[in-house]
Amino acid sequence: MKLTEHFQYGLDAPICLTWELTYACNLACVHCLSSSGRRDPDELSTAECKAVIDELARMQVFYVNIGGGEPTVRSDFWEIVEYAVGHHVGVKFSTNGIKLTPERAAWLAGTDYVDVQISLDGATADVNDEVRGPGSYDTAIAAMRNLHDAGFGEFKISVVMTRHNVDQLDDFKAIADRFGAQLRITRLRPSGRGADTWHELRPTAAQQRRLYDWLVARGESVLTGDSFFHLSAYGEALPGLNLCGAGRVVCLIDPVGDVYACPFAIHEEFLAGNVRSDGGFVHVWRDSELFADLRRPQHGGACTSCGYYDSCQGGCMAAKFFTGLPLDGPDPECVRGFGEQALAGVDGASVPRSEVDHSRTGKQGPVPVSIGMGPPDRACDESPLAGMRAG
Repeated sequence: MKLTEHFQYGLDAPICLTWELTYACNLACVHCLSSSGRRDPDELSTAECKAVIDELARMQVFYVNIGGGEPTVRSDFWEIVEYAVGHHVGVKFSTNGIKLTPERAAWLAGTDYVDVQISLDGATADVNDEVRGPGSYDTAIAAMRNLHDAGFGEFKISVVMTRHNVDQLDDFKAIADRFGAQLRITRLRPSGRGADTWHELRPTAAQQRRLYDWLVARGESVLTGDSFFHLSAYGEALPGLNLCGAGRVVCLIDPVGDVYACPFAIHEEFLAGNVRSDGGFVHVWRDSELFADLRRPQHGGACTSCGYYDSCQGGCMAAKFFTGLPLDGPDPECVRGFGEQALAGVDGASVPRSEVDHSRTGKQGPVPVSIGMGPPDRACDESPLAGMRAG
C-alpha cells in the first residue's frame, strides 16, 4: 500500500497538528479564520497545555503549529514553547510579530526545534494594512529584521493569497530573499470572518491561473502547506499530498481544548471532542466517531466523473462547507468552472456559519493564522509525504 493510501485511512498520530493557544489578538484581520480578538476566559491553563504536550510527546508528534489569535500575547507563551521543546515536541508558531523584539529574536535563534512564521498579506503597506490593520506591515517587517539580525535562519513569511496580492508574488519572494526567509503562501478560506469577505477577497479565475503558472514555474522553493491542490486540475499536479487530510493526518486544537477535524472548519459539524474529556487528546484522535467517518473511503459524487478528479480530489472540504456546497460536490473555486455553477444555486440564508466568534465589540476580532508544520527537519512545511519513501 502506498503512503498516500495509508493517509486516507488515518494514522495513529497526526502529522500536522495546529493548536490555537488563544483567541486574544492585537489585530482585527478581516479574513481571520477563527474570528479572534478577545481572550476566552475558559482557555486551557498553563498546566493543561503542558498536559497536552505530554500526550503529544507520548504519541511521538514531532511538530505542532501554534497560532491563534496572536499566541505570543499569552503571558505563558514562551514557557509553553520551552516546555514543548524540552519534551521533544518541536514548535512552529505563527505571529504578526508584535512580541518579536531583538532580545526575543536572539533567544529564538539559540533555541532548537523552533520555527517562526510571520504573517504578511501584502508586499506593500497599503495592500497589507487594508486587510490586517494600520501599522501591521511595519510591525511584521521589523520582526523579520530582528530575526535576520539575530541569525535565526530561514524563518517563514506566510501569505494568504487574495485578489489584491496575487500580482505581488515576485515582490513577496524578494522580501523573503532579503531577510533570508522562505516564502509560504496559503489559500483564502471562507471561514470565520473570512466568510464575510471571501467573495470580495478571493482571487479571480484569471488570477488563480496566474498563481498556478507561477507555482509551476517558480514555486520549487515556495511552501504551500498543500492548500492549492484544487489548482492541479489545470494539468500538472502541484507538489504535496493532494487530498483532504482532515481527521486523517491533520486536526486543530482550539484555545478551550475543542478538537476539530480541520483548522479551517471551526464548526460543530467538525467537532470531534475535547482534550479535557476522559482519555484526553489521544482518545479524541483515535476513537472519535467523526474521525472514524472521515477515515472511511469517501465518495467524490459527481466529481468522480471528471477527468481531473484524481488530481484535485474534489478540493477543500472547508471551502465547500462554508459556501453551502455539498461535501461530495465541486470545490467553489473549481478551475473547470463547476464550482461557480454550483454556487449559483446556493441559497445564502442556508450557508453554515461558525458559532465561534471572539471578535471585539464594534470592530472585528484579530489575525488569521495560516500554519504548516513538520518534523524537526521541517519537511512537513510542504507535505506530510516529504522525506518519506513511497512504497
